[in-house]
Amino acid sequence: MEVVDHMPKASPATSRPDDGLRIGIDVGGTHTDAVLLDGDVVIAAHKARTSRDVATGILDALEAILGRGPGEPDQSGASGIENRIEAVMLGTTQFTNAVVERRELAEVAAVRIGLPSGRGIPPKTGWPGDIARSLGEHVYMLHGGYLYDGWPLAALDDGEIKRVIADIKARRLEAVAISSAFSPMNPDPERQFAARLRAELPHIHICESHSIGRLGLLERENAALLNAALLDFAQGVVGSFEGAIRERGLNCRFYISQNDGTLMDAGFARRFPALTFASGPTNSLRGAGKLTGLADAIVVDIGGTTSDIGILRGGFPRESNTVIEVGGIRTNFRMPDILSIGLGGGSLVNDDGTRVGPRSVGHELIDKALVFGGGRLTATDIVVAAGGAAIGEPAKTRHLDPAVVATAQVRIGAMLNAAIDKMKPGGEALPVVLVGGGAVLAPEALAAAPEILLPEHAGVANAIGAAIAEIGGEAERMVSYEKIPRREAIDQVTAEARRNAEKAGASPASIRLADVEETALSYMPGNVTRLRVKVVGK
Repeated sequence: MEVVDHMPKASPATSRPDDGLRIGIDVGGTHTDAVLLDGDVVIAAHKARTSRDVATGILDALEAILGRGPGEPDQSGASGIENRIEAVMLGTTQFTNAVVERRELAEVAAVRIGLPSGRGIPPKTGWPGDIARSLGEHVYMLHGGYLYDGWPLAALDDGEIKRVIADIKARRLEAVAISSAFSPMNPDPERQFAARLRAELPHIHICESHSIGRLGLLERENAALLNAALLDFAQGVVGSFEGAIRERGLNCRFYISQNDGTLMDAGFARRFPALTFASGPTNSLRGAGKLTGLADAIVVDIGGTTSDIGILRGGFPRESNTVIEVGGIRTNFRMPDILSIGLGGGSLVNDDGTRVGPRSVGHELIDKALVFGGGRLTATDIVVAAGGAAIGEPAKTRHLDPAVVATAQVRIGAMLNAAIDKMKPGGEALPVVLVGGGAVLAPEALAAAPEILLPEHAGVANAIGAAIAEIGGEAERMVSYEKIPRREAIDQVTAEARRNAEKAGASPASIRLADVEETALSYMPGNVTRLRVKVVGK
């Protein structure tokens, strides 16, 4: 297996006092990873267990990397490095976990503007019962909305609006999700209702579906409902992140990772916490690209419980074109195309080695694995027994039958080969990059991989991916090239994407076009095309 180090190591000569430094942090369910970067130079990296209150783990990680950073000590003995930090970028699974675990979710009023045609399938159709109950039974259907070509379904009814707002007020609800038919094409109905609602209830949390989801009413509505349910939780979580950073003396800009490989500032994250869903694997993919210099690759991120396999295309994660489920709920977020399998460092191995995972000791690995004095045979024990890594106390695996170790290694290789083959774009052979704390599990060679790279700092690739990310903006429209020239349509949608990037915190002068996606809709008259544009900026 080739070990690659394309990112320069730190040395006294590589750090200059006038340089801006960046910190990348990834808060996972088990570990909080942090890196300090000076350009492409990794000054310090640290991997620690995530604390129950999250903030303590972040503070510990910051202390570890800043304590090892460059800079002349001041009179107090501090290094003075805090003043040179340009920005802190943070990825988190907190909001994904809240949905999966059905906790910290507020009750939400689901307001759909789409009658008379939108009555057939009501909001939250197909939701698991437990999470549907968590958000409460507060559904309101109003007349209004538009078709894709701008033709109105019905006019907004002032009487309906008054009655709905009065009922929301009477129920003392604190969050509202508003969706209307084809609102990414024409968001006026959502905006009008939101304005009326804010006038009556100025402190209520509101999510308008056109601001978070793509075309497709049900999935976009679901995305808005999940986001609205997290808005109150987001105020505390983002505030906790900011508090930890400020407590360590950092007064720089603070950003949070989105699930498309870009960033949003703290204010934007408070409004759109659901955009962090799946940001962890996304950061790992971006970090893998940075560590190897590859723009196109298959990335295998092996953690404690699962392995996430994704594709890098042009330096960004390949996005899924299918409906994505989050906590059992169909959404149409801009999510990376990720395949997760039950293989990680904590995966349990049966006595004869023929089965590895999907059951795992997870975050209890350092207590229960053989190499740490526990009594459970895990995938980590297998790789240590085979001489592939020096973790814990290798002597505690000497009693393992070599045949069992060999069988388990073959099984691990077969699991990775099958997953990589499944994710190959059109069967194309791409180099495979291994990252994550469990990357040592992979065998020296894989039949599905023409080349395997294990870069330096692979264990904190997720934090590196957060640190190097840029601000992103996206816009989507259905356009008819018979009514508007293609170039003009692209320019219009690009302008909207640029505005969205600026709202998320991008410097206007730095924004550039990242991707244009056109999908012809042959089942619609008038040469209709689904046009999506993505831009990124510093």
